[in-house]
Amino acid sequence: MKLYKTAKGFVVEDEGQYYLSKHTNWDEFINRENLYFEVKREIQNLKPDFDYLNYIKDYLQAPIAGQEVWASGVTYLRSKNARMEESKDAGGGDFYDRVYDAPRPEIFFKATVGRVVGNGENIRIRKDSKWNVPEPELTLFINSSGQISGYTVGNDVSSRDIEGENPLYLPQAKSYDKSAALGPCIFVSDEPIDPQSKITLEIFRGGNAVFSQSIELNQMKRTLKELVSYLYAECTFVNGSFLMTGTGIIPEDSFSLQVGDKVEITIDNIGKLSNTVETK
Repeated sequence: MKLYKTAKGFVVEDEGQYYLSKHTNWDEFINRENLYFEVKREIQNLKPDFDYLNYIKDYLQAPIAGQEVWASGVTYLRSKNARMEESKDAGGGDFYDRVYDAPRPEIFFKATVGRVVGNGENIRIRKDSKWNVPEPELTLFINSSGQISGYTVGNDVSSRDIEGENPLYLPQAKSYDKSAALGPCIFVSDEPIDPQSKITLEIFRGGNAVFSQSIELNQMKRTLKELVSYLYAECTFVNGSFLMTGTGIIPEDSFSLQVGDKVEITIDNIGKLSNTVETK
C-alpha cells in the first residue's frame, strides 16, 4: 500500500486501485498507531477511482508536513570506507572506523520541512563546495510512539569536501536548502520491509547515464529498530519523524554532481525518486 500527499488531497494506492482519503491533515493521517490497518479500514468505505492517479501525476508533493528529517551515517561498509578516505588528510578518518564498530550509531539532524523537496523537484549543491554527491537511502517514517509505520525513498545530498575537511563541519555539508529529497510516497505494509529489497542509484548527464549502482538493504550493518531506538531515546516527535538510514552507494572519488544532472533513486516496492540539480 502506498500513501501519496498531493496538492488536491491524500491518495491511497492499494492492489492497483486508487482512493481519495477523507482526511485533510497529513500529520493526523500518517501519525496513527498501526497505520497499515487503519488505512485498510478506511478504504473499505471509499470508492476507488482511477482518476486519482492523475493527482499523483500532476499534484504530487513530498510526503512530509510537521515532521523533522534526521539521518544515520556509516551504516554500510562502503560508507565507512568512503568517509575514512575523504577525511584522512584532516586526521579524522579514524573517527568513522570507530563509529562503524561502536555500539552507538551516528545520527544527525538533516532538514526541516522547508528544506525538503519531493519527486520531480530540484535539489541543490552548495556554492562553496566542489565535491557533491547524492546519497540514496531507505528512509523510515516513524510515528510519535516510535513505531516504524512506513518507508520512503530519500536523497541525502552531501558535500564531501566540506565534511572531509573536518568532521565538525558535518552540519554544513549535510543541511542546507534543498539538500534533502523524499518521495514519491510512503509505503506501508503489515510486514517489515524485505531486507533483500534493492536500492538503485542512477545519475544522468545530458541524457546519458554516468553512474549506476545497486545494493540490497541486508548489507546494512545496523538494524532499523536499533537506529530508531537511539533517535527516540531522548527526543519527542509529536507528529512523528523521518529517518534516513545511511547509504551503501557512493560514486567514485573523481565524481561530483553538476548543475543539470538528473538523479534517480529506486527502492523495490516503494518507487522512484527523481530530482534534477538546479542552478546554484
